[in-house]
Amino acid sequence: MKLWSILGNSQRLDGGAMFGNVPRATWSKWIAPDEQHRIPLACRALLASPLNGRTVLFETGIGAFFDPKLRERYGVVEESHVLLDSLAAAGFSHGQVDAVVLSHLHFDHAGGLLAAWREGEAARLLFPNARYFVGEDAWARARQPHPRDRASFIPELAGLLEASGRLEIVRGDSHPYFGETVRFHRSEGHTPGLMLSEIRGRDDHGGLVFCADLIPGRPWVHLPVTMGYDRYPELLIEEKRDFLADKLERNVHLFFTHDTGCALARVTRDDKGRYGTDHEVAELHARTLAA
Repeated sequence: MKLWSILGNSQRLDGGAMFGNVPRATWSKWIAPDEQHRIPLACRALLASPLNGRTVLFETGIGAFFDPKLRERYGVVEESHVLLDSLAAAGFSHGQVDAVVLSHLHFDHAGGLLAAWREGEAARLLFPNARYFVGEDAWARARQPHPRDRASFIPELAGLLEASGRLEIVRGDSHPYFGETVRFHRSEGHTPGLMLSEIRGRDDHGGLVFCADLIPGRPWVHLPVTMGYDRYPELLIEEKRDFLADKLERNVHLFFTHDTGCALARVTRDDKGRYGTDHEVAELHARTLAA
């Protein structure tokens, strides 16, 4: 099995929203804001092939489905569908992807499922030969969002996924489609049923886990750091503590979706119990799990 980090469209979002109650004087040292107080964010997917004999894409980023007005509002940088270009650079087309695994259905993680916006054209799904895997609680939230996060979902997407006939709802910590290769972890602090996919290493050690919005990037590894978008920040901190302790013990590396400079890193903990990272890797290109 080989692994690729696949960049999608990038964003610029308000730094205060991305760092919750962390003061600007602190977070601006980690990521410099622009004149509108926004910070740069990647929307990075993970491609694994062959995984249990299939080509599997973990997430799709924000994509290019927004019309120009909404693209400006949500800080999407590029007009073209960058994910498709990145897949092509890795030697794949979206038609060759057998499965797309989604941690949740917020637009910056699932928008890449849709074709780029065109004047007068209805939204349509890409990945015509793929099954779409979504956790049960994340699916329920997308179908009936709360007023607090309704704007984070794409209104047409749930109907399109259902109509495809290829939607798979994941209810446990595994799915027969992936065999023993993928384990699913759940988190509730950011959004109900956030599904974190771990590609398992030998003897359950040395794999990697797609951190999604539990840990968007390296600054959020620090336990007290949460986002303003998180549903239950205190719960998220507790989940993150247990999550990082487990990954440190089993030497499972962290894959970041929103970190512009780092795709993969190893968990560390110092003598004061503070978590961090080392062995940071900017991108993966046909990398083996153990490399």
